[in-house]
Amino acid sequence: MTLLSNPYLPTRIKTLAVQKAAFLDRDGVINIDLGYLYRWEDFQWMPGALEGMRQLQALGYALVVVTNQSGIARGYYTEDDFQSLSNTMRHWLHGHGIDLAGIFYCPHHPQGSEKNYTEVCNCRKPAPGLIVEAAKQLGLSLQDSVMVGDKVSDMQAAESAGIEQRYHLTSDEPYVGCRQVGSLIDVAHALVALDGNTPAS
Repeated sequence: MTLLSNPYLPTRIKTLAVQKAAFLDRDGVINIDLGYLYRWEDFQWMPGALEGMRQLQALGYALVVVTNQSGIARGYYTEDDFQSLSNTMRHWLHGHGIDLAGIFYCPHHPQGSEKNYTEVCNCRKPAPGLIVEAAKQLGLSLQDSVMVGDKVSDMQAAESAGIEQRYHLTSDEPYVGCRQVGSLIDVAHALVALDGNTPAS
């Protein structure tokens, strides 16, 4: 698993020992899942993603991306391609008042075509490795954090990591023990209703 360093790391992450986080899958949550996306010119934001991230950040959640990127293992694109897209996305978000505390990704797949990335690992969701490592490196409280994903494997990874608040972005029945949402804005609204908080201005 790999963490992309963030030059825009929010001050609160640097200064607080323990921080709650919103763990976000990327494809299907932040951007429209086009399948093995690696070019910025193909990137399209999911409806409500930007405002949802802005509201989650205002509620005090560190924004942490945890994403499977099996396209690297399959040879569809390189780690450099993925990192270039990620850095462009993060820079764009920073320019619009949204800071990502970290981007953690798994480049592996058991049936990959690239030898260096073909393995059974503990970071590919539904394994919890990405989430656990993010919490360790960034000083995050999993008990106080939330997970948002569009796949069952996202929900299973969060469950295994000990995250109780799990939001399944799906039009179907949500995974057991998870709440169904249609966008990141829905997540922010649900957290406001649950905690009785309002986003900081």
